[in-house]
Amino acid sequence: METLQELVNYLGGIVWGPYVLLPLLVGTGAYLMLGLRFMPARHLFPAFKQMLAGRKNQGTEGELSPFNAMMASMAATVGTGNIVGVATAIMIGGPGAVFWMWVTAFLGMATKYCECTLAVKYREVTPDGKYVGGPMYYIKNGLGKNWKWMGVLFAIFGAVASFGIGNMSQANAITGNLNQLLGIPQWAVAVALVVLVGIVLIGGVQRVGAVAGKVVPVMAIFYIGMGIVIMLMNIDKVWPAFSSIFIYAFQPAPAVGGFVGSTMMIAMRFGMARGLFSNEAGLGSAPITHATAIVDHPVKQGFLGMIDPFLDTIVICTMTAIVILIAGDWSATDRGSAAVMTSVAFNHVLPGVGGYGVALGLVLFAYTTILGWSIYGERCCIFLFGHKASLPFRVVFTLVVPLGCLAQLDFVWSLSDLFNGLMAIPNLIAVLLLSPVVFKLTKEYFEKELGKKI
Repeated sequence: METLQELVNYLGGIVWGPYVLLPLLVGTGAYLMLGLRFMPARHLFPAFKQMLAGRKNQGTEGELSPFNAMMASMAATVGTGNIVGVATAIMIGGPGAVFWMWVTAFLGMATKYCECTLAVKYREVTPDGKYVGGPMYYIKNGLGKNWKWMGVLFAIFGAVASFGIGNMSQANAITGNLNQLLGIPQWAVAVALVVLVGIVLIGGVQRVGAVAGKVVPVMAIFYIGMGIVIMLMNIDKVWPAFSSIFIYAFQPAPAVGGFVGSTMMIAMRFGMARGLFSNEAGLGSAPITHATAIVDHPVKQGFLGMIDPFLDTIVICTMTAIVILIAGDWSATDRGSAAVMTSVAFNHVLPGVGGYGVALGLVLFAYTTILGWSIYGERCCIFLFGHKASLPFRVVFTLVVPLGCLAQLDFVWSLSDLFNGLMAIPNLIAVLLLSPVVFKLTKEYFEKELGKKI
């Protein structure tokens, strides 16, 4: 077992390393941003207007309102990576790593726009009325039957990852936090969580979307609000925190406290890796949910998709980073794990409240991640086994939750992290090959619907 663990870790290091996913993800994002003439950046505020309009259905075909489809996607995206991932990047890469997280989010806006546009363009309807889409469908329907094998690979990778990174690891994080913070026994958390997950999943994607549409905005506002309060209470430390991000993005960060120092390349590597892990731009997961939107044009949902990386990384992750830098605990020798480091930082600047706020944020983020990834796994199984696989998947997915609460998950985490990364490879190949379709759809939409050039 130890040898297998080492092999999985080794392969995961290659996939997520500087020679495979990082250049592929960043390169694809840069190409798409140039191909779109920086539209995702220029059209950001109109996209938010589209998001608000998306609370109502904007067509006759689909399952979720555009807004709820986006929230179901963000339920899976906004997770422990926004708390733990940011701390990990700073612990290893120093403050400059945050800048490179922003770079991935900026480029990721173009990638997610294209993914979500393609998801709606090439989606299908199952015999029981489900709207299914995502990489496996735009590979099959966009690239043709000769490429279907690549869609099958994506679906296999996605189904496996949904049980690991989208289920058991999140359940484990919830259990650990509630046990440490409130002393709640693991078995009690397992029972409560399987009920809370089961109640939602039994209602299918509509119930997941409805719950996400209410919970995700509340938890995001709560976490962002807590960060803003801390920044206002420590206003004199805000600019030094921001300036350290820009300074150490392009020059070595010196050793201080328990921090051993960092080069620009280390800051870039770990900042980009953690940023991509957090916002999932290019992994192909988000378009699976966006494909369910009740919308009359693919580009409209693409606008909502490109907001994901902005909110996830540039807003929420930045809040975590600034609080950590304000507190100064990131360079301490006794900072411990990344999750503990974030909790200590929040509690340091907001005594008696900050630690509980981070713990509550982790619990809510992890719970909604389970709900969001249930859609991803279900749609992957429908692609592989047909629409009748939907209900059995939901049952199995729910029953796996207690295992995550009670088991040691080092191997599961490593395996799911590997498969999570493998999802991106067929997806990015398909997005690059189908990028002319997105460019054409975007050009036509802007000229016909908005009366202007892209």
